[in-house]
Amino acid sequence: MPSTSTRRALRSGADWLASASPEVAESFLEGLSENALLALPWLFDFWALDHQLPPDGDWRTWVILGGRGAGKTRAGAEWLRAQVEGARPTDPGAARRVALVGETHEQVREVMVMGESGLIACSPPDRRPKWEATRRRLVWPNGAVAQAFSAHEPETLRGPQFDAAWVDELAKRDVRVLKDILAAPSTVLTQAPTEANRAWLAASFLSEVRGKYGGTRLGRQELDGVLVEDTEGSLWTTPMLERARVTTLPAFSRVVVGVDPAVTGGRAADACGIVVVGAVTEGPVSDWHAVVLEDASVEGASPAAWAQAALDAMARHGAERLVAEVNQGGDLVAAVLRQIDPLVPFRAVRAARGKVARAEPFTS
Repeated sequence: MPSTSTRRALRSGADWLASASPEVAESFLEGLSENALLALPWLFDFWALDHQLPPDGDWRTWVILGGRGAGKTRAGAEWLRAQVEGARPTDPGAARRVALVGETHEQVREVMVMGESGLIACSPPDRRPKWEATRRRLVWPNGAVAQAFSAHEPETLRGPQFDAAWVDELAKRDVRVLKDILAAPSTVLTQAPTEANRAWLAASFLSEVRGKYGGTRLGRQELDGVLVEDTEGSLWTTPMLERARVTTLPAFSRVVVGVDPAVTGGRAADACGIVVVGAVTEGPVSDWHAVVLEDASVEGASPAAWAQAALDAMARHGAERLVAEVNQGGDLVAAVLRQIDPLVPFRAVRAARGKVARAEPFTS
C-alpha cells in the first residue's frame, strides 16, 4: 500500500466530497488509481475534523479538550501513526520509541491500542502493529515500539527515553498538571464539543449524554470540552484543597490505603476510590491529623484491576494496612484482594451514614 501520510491540501477533503454533486463525486473517485482508492480510507487528514488535526507551528505539546465522543482517541491514534510510520511499511518514521500513558494498563490496552478508535483499528493492514501482551508493548513492521504505562506508576517512566508520547484522559487524573501544561508557551490547544462529531455518533449515545449533562455545569466539560475544575455541589473545592496542601511531610504514625470498591467491572462501572493516607496519631488528640498522599482511584476497572491498583498503592507507600468499605461488596472485597495477596493486612468497615454526612466535619 502506498504512503498514507498527507499534505495539508487534502484536509477537509471529506467535507468537499460530501457537499459535491453526485456527478463531481463520481468523477473524483473514478479519477483515482487503484492504489489511491485502497489508500483513501486510511488517509485521516482527508476525513478528519479540524480539531482532530495537529496545529501548525513549532509546538512541543498538543492538548485536545473535547466533549464525550468528540473524537479525541482517534485523533491521538492517528497523530501517533503519523509519527511512527514511514513512506513505506518498513521505512522508519520520525519516532521509533513511543510512550502510551493511560489511567491503567488495562485502559491503554482496551482503549488506546485495541479500541474501536485505537492504534490497531486505525492502521492499514500492511502497517498494522502487533500487541505483545507479556511485554505490554506495540511493535510496528518498521521496528517502531510503543510501550504502555499506567499513570498510577509514574516512576516507571523514569529512565527510558522516548521520541513521542500519547497521554490519554489527563484531565480526569491531574488537573494541576494539565493546567501547567496549558500555561507553557510550547503548548497548542484544540477544542471541540460532542456535537462536532455528531455525524459519527449513535443517536442513542447523543440522547443519553444530552439527557445526563445538558444544562448542567458539568455538561460544559462533558459536552463542550471546557475544563471545569470543580463538580457542582462539591464538598471540597479546588481552592480548599490548595489551601490544605503541605510542602513538608511529617513523620507519620502509620500509613494506610482506603478503598471504596466498585462491585462491577467494565467501562460503565462506578469508579473505585483508592486513597493513600498518612496519619499522625501521637500527642494530644487535638494535634492528630492526616495527609492524603495519593489519589490512586480508577474508573471502569474490573474487581481484579482495582484490587491490584490498591495493592500497588500499598507497596509504593509502604502502607501497613488496607481498609475497605464493604457495604456493597461484602466478603467479596476481601476475597478479591486475597486472590492477589493472601497475606494482605486487611480491615473491613461498614458505613452507617451517608457520604455527605461523614464528610461534613472535614469540610466545615
